[in-house]
Amino acid sequence: MHGLTIGIIGGTGWLGRSIATALVQTEWLDPAALILSSRSGSLSEPGILSGVRITADNQDLVRQSDMVILSVRPEDLAAVRIDMQDRLLISLVAGVCMSDLQNHVGSQRVIRAMPNAALETRQSYTPWLASERVQAADKALVQQLFETCGQADEVHSERELDYLTGLTGTGPSYPALLAKAMYNCAIAQGIAEPIARRAVAAVVVQASQLITPQRDFEALLQTLLDYKGVSAAGINGMLAGGLEASVKSGLDAAMGVAQSSLWDGPDRNK
Repeated sequence: MHGLTIGIIGGTGWLGRSIATALVQTEWLDPAALILSSRSGSLSEPGILSGVRITADNQDLVRQSDMVILSVRPEDLAAVRIDMQDRLLISLVAGVCMSDLQNHVGSQRVIRAMPNAALETRQSYTPWLASERVQAADKALVQQLFETCGQADEVHSERELDYLTGLTGTGPSYPALLAKAMYNCAIAQGIAEPIARRAVAAVVVQASQLITPQRDFEALLQTLLDYKGVSAAGINGMLAGGLEASVKSGLDAAMGVAQSSLWDGPDRNK
């Protein structure tokens, strides 16, 4: 417990609720020190979040909070009219740059962060970037906060954050794409649909657990290549087929979208 109150705008949505749940589950914050806002001002099936305060008034949430987490879609940001009065804001809004956020919310103390879908199971990887006015004590607190949801790293430029938005913020999209490609290949070879699904799940979901801090992906690949068997043939075949170039093309495209501001609100050109 840290003796501070945290407000989450959009806190009843998937992302905001996942963070709130992690903070309570890990006992990093007491439910009574959490305020969530939603359009309805209510929280269905509160469960572990019983005891949190709910409001439909975002400015009231700001007034009662020491730190605010902004968890809305970019297209909904214009409707969030708040004056942070230089309180610390953590923005989870994709594609909205630091200066636009500062202008919109009335604070120079802003952190941009990009968790991913694994937030729901407290296994997210979250890169985050702090504005110049964010102090060291605040940064330490934010790192601890995101570690309740998985792993986190501070980065030092918006370019780095935009790249990582395309790399890790996409969550399960790339493993799902790989699974779909492998599934289609299996079906084309005449493998029965339910068997193909189970086989692909075994590769993409279960086998990925072999990558650990004690044996990283490079060590695992080298071990498999050293056997010079079926696995090595598959690895080399995919590389020869242009796997790395295809991955680079996808990540470049994702970064391009992350770098182009999705914000089109009234403060865009301030």
